[in-house]
Amino acid sequence: MPRSRDFRRITRSLRFRLTVGYALFFCVMLIGVGAVFRQKLETSLDTQIREALDQEWAGLRGYLRIENDRTYWYYDRDDPDESFFIERLRRVYFIADAQGHVLTDEQGNFQTSAAYEAIGRDSPAQIATVLNSKGRDWEVRKSSKGVPFLIRSGAVDDENHKAFFVAIGRSLADNKLILDKFTWTYVAVIPVVLLSGCLLGWFLAARALTPVLEVAQAANRISGSNLSLRIPSRGAGDELDYLIATFNRMIQRLESSFQQIRQFSTDVSHELRTPITAIRGQLEVALFTASTAEQYREAMLNSLQDVERLSQIVRALLLLSQAESGQLALQKTRLNLSDLVADVVDQFQIPYEEAGVQLTADLRQCFAEVDRIQIERMISNLLSNAMKYTPAGGEVEVALRSGPEALEIVVQDTGCGIPGNHLPHIFDRFYRVPGSGTAPAPEQGLGLGLSFVAWIVKAHKGTIEVDSTPGQGTRFTIKLPAAGVGSDTMELVRQSA
Repeated sequence: MPRSRDFRRITRSLRFRLTVGYALFFCVMLIGVGAVFRQKLETSLDTQIREALDQEWAGLRGYLRIENDRTYWYYDRDDPDESFFIERLRRVYFIADAQGHVLTDEQGNFQTSAAYEAIGRDSPAQIATVLNSKGRDWEVRKSSKGVPFLIRSGAVDDENHKAFFVAIGRSLADNKLILDKFTWTYVAVIPVVLLSGCLLGWFLAARALTPVLEVAQAANRISGSNLSLRIPSRGAGDELDYLIATFNRMIQRLESSFQQIRQFSTDVSHELRTPITAIRGQLEVALFTASTAEQYREAMLNSLQDVERLSQIVRALLLLSQAESGQLALQKTRLNLSDLVADVVDQFQIPYEEAGVQLTADLRQCFAEVDRIQIERMISNLLSNAMKYTPAGGEVEVALRSGPEALEIVVQDTGCGIPGNHLPHIFDRFYRVPGSGTAPAPEQGLGLGLSFVAWIVKAHKGTIEVDSTPGQGTRFTIKLPAAGVGSDTMELVRQSA
């Protein structure tokens, strides 16, 4: 049973499939090449023998004379070349009249060869067809022993222009032998080449898959505790290096996500522990020390405030989760953003006065197709964020400008600014710039405000830019499509320090 599992594992491996692919490719290629070469060889041999028969036919016309239904061969019998040519020509030949009667020479010898008799004489009908065509005729015929012959027949006239049937031929046995030898030799070579191809394919597949196996082994070693592990590039610049680079970027994103999750767990634990501890303390004090209705009332009032803070945290997390998963749909209507932004600014005037920060607005009439609730949340988050990070005596300005295709919402403060190394992360979920802000730590929240802002801008097919200088302030610039203008593409965030 284990051997069966090992065999199935090997046959299902990519290396085995690549090797089989190599073997099939070589097999098909060899068969195709062999068939083409065999056809070329057969055609070449056939052409050669036809040319030889044409030459012999031309020689026959020069040496043969037919007079009074008898044949006469005029050649120098003392010349070995001419004698050899006539002897070879008469190995396979047949001369007859239109009725199929075999002619004789001056010695009374019938003008037909034993080889031609073995393949069979032509019938009178066949002879008449050739003589009437006045052309040449080619035919492959086999002898009684199965030997193929190529026959070239035609008409030869005597001095009285009487047509006689003449046929000469050559054995195709040598051609068949050459073709058979080539075929069997090639067939014998194919298994050797296939075996070599399989071994080469197995070796090449192993070398090609080695980096992939290294990637798999490295991925297997990665866990939540060692996400800093990276796979070194081979430096070849090929697809595997691209795979390694992509894998490393994925691990980097996972490491960043894990860090955010750990930070989120820490923040949530802290944020939830503080009100829970306060609620428990208030209730314990009320339970053991309160003696009047007023003391119980005060304890319950303080507990309700902490419960409300818990509710706000849970609602914020739930809302952001719904937004990022696409469950929160926008309800867009045509609005005058000047009035909407002015209402939000008015709501923040009192908190800003208490913080000692001046809030001003420069608003122009702008219309856009937006979700009122989400735009209010976006402006509120930016103003709340600006107030937290702007010390007393500072200023925050909100500006609204319109253009032919887009409108701009600018929120600029004179606060502490954001260091350049934190700018790429300020829109990340649960991210908070450490060591900044004028409010106590519990008031800084979970770092979800700017994540909401980024999602709202993205949902409205807009862009957001951040320009910040430490110690001088920060400017958020949001561009939204004007009324009636849409965009299929969107750049979500561009940061500059």
